[in-house]
Amino acid sequence: MLNAGQALERLREGNRRFASHQEPTPGLRDAARRAELIAGQEPFAIILGCSDSRVPAELVFDQGFGDLFVIRVAGNVVAPSQVSSVEFAVSRFGTRLVVVLGHSRCGAVSATLEALEDGVTHGMHVLQPIVDRIRPSVEPLLTSHQTRSPELLLREAIRASVRQSADHLRNRSELLEQCIKDDGLMVVGAEYSLETGLVDFFDGTRNSV
Repeated sequence: MLNAGQALERLREGNRRFASHQEPTPGLRDAARRAELIAGQEPFAIILGCSDSRVPAELVFDQGFGDLFVIRVAGNVVAPSQVSSVEFAVSRFGTRLVVVLGHSRCGAVSATLEALEDGVTHGMHVLQPIVDRIRPSVEPLLTSHQTRSPELLLREAIRASVRQSADHLRNRSELLEQCIKDDGLMVVGAEYSLETGLVDFFDGTRNSV
């Protein structure tokens, strides 16, 4: 099993291949690889990402069957079921890297900003549980900087939401906290650019800013 640093570098390399339109790595999707995985799996990274159809984690990172344990939910929010899913993969497979993956132009974050600014979610009451989880991370942005352009506000809100989800995983699970302290588990936040295809790992790594 790869350690967290090795897993992160493998994701970065895969994303560089994807963004530069290189051919997918041979063997990642073939029948022999599928057959190898029948008896079990050892995913080297856990991706908690948005359900947006434009951000399929396996393609974005140029990975194949058995490589990633992917959890998807609108707005890449963290609720009890997401925490349990991450805990399961960490404890069962020994995976040592968790990536919270947001993306540019996120509809769930945009809807949350609209709800806070206008008091409505444009009739999408079914989105309210998602909005309620994103709200604490973006609400301070509305009150602290009134001069932001809508585009800049959305970009900052997307990253704030990712940071909130990553912090939740780091600090509100006894199992994950213990693994971070004793076993080298790393939880990082990242943003995928719909425009460029690149992933920026901006939270929780040595190179974070």
